[in-house]
Amino acid sequence: MAYQNALTYARERLQGRAVTGAENPDGPADPLIVHPDVRRMLLDQKSFVEGGRAFLLWGASMIDRAHRMGDEDALGMISLLTPVIKGFLTDQGFEMTILAQQVYGGHGYIEESGMSQFVRDARIAMIYEGANGVQALDLVGRKLAADDGRHAMAFFEMVKEFIRDNEDDAALEADFLDPLKAASKHLQAAAMFFVQHGMENPNAALAGSHDFMHLFGHVCLGLMWARMARAARAALDAGAADRDFYETKLATGRYYMARRLPATAMHLARIESGAGPVMTLDAALF
Repeated sequence: MAYQNALTYARERLQGRAVTGAENPDGPADPLIVHPDVRRMLLDQKSFVEGGRAFLLWGASMIDRAHRMGDEDALGMISLLTPVIKGFLTDQGFEMTILAQQVYGGHGYIEESGMSQFVRDARIAMIYEGANGVQALDLVGRKLAADDGRHAMAFFEMVKEFIRDNEDDAALEADFLDPLKAASKHLQAAAMFFVQHGMENPNAALAGSHDFMHLFGHVCLGLMWARMARAARAALDAGAADRDFYETKLATGRYYMARRLPATAMHLARIESGAGPVMTLDAALF
């Protein structure tokens, strides 16, 4: 809802001129959406909302398989991913709502626009049903190692299998598979760091739990976007009537893979810094 309102405002609000030349020469100014930084904020939101919905639907399908078909693998996978779905999506959802408010500038802060209400509504989701810090601790402290790490390994293999099955598509490989492969390697390296250091120094793992939850979430959305890109390309190849829809889906996915997914490298660097930067300072010195 915040994104939809921000998009409408960006299309209608006239402010400044495009740096490449006026795009609304008959008006006093150009609409906000011509400005690159406004487009960045809108595309951050759009790529998150669409990827996040796909992630939620995938999780819901695993719950259905577990409950209605007795699928133990689906139960194990959704148990692993539940803290990622809850924690990552609500953290990012709040961040995206803030971006929607930012599109409005000062108008987004006053009650008249309604944006500040969206921000308040999004904020509580990070707290209830298990505050997100606890979700991250649960992911690293319990879920990652559950059943001897079998479900985490199954996730890694699922990503590898998807990449192998589609690597003959050169366009998909360059735009989607290569970024997904790099992000998945970051996730595996983070998990290995916890295995190597977590037992002797639990703080080394728990200090990185928030970053691991977000790293995992980005990889999941990268996987969702790669799947959606494959479906969109197939629809276009089949002569789908609504070409704009599928072309837009591909462009939005490319944005996520190029601009959002590289955050996995940052999260891995933080994780591999260990417990020292977090735990060194004496409590009395804060």
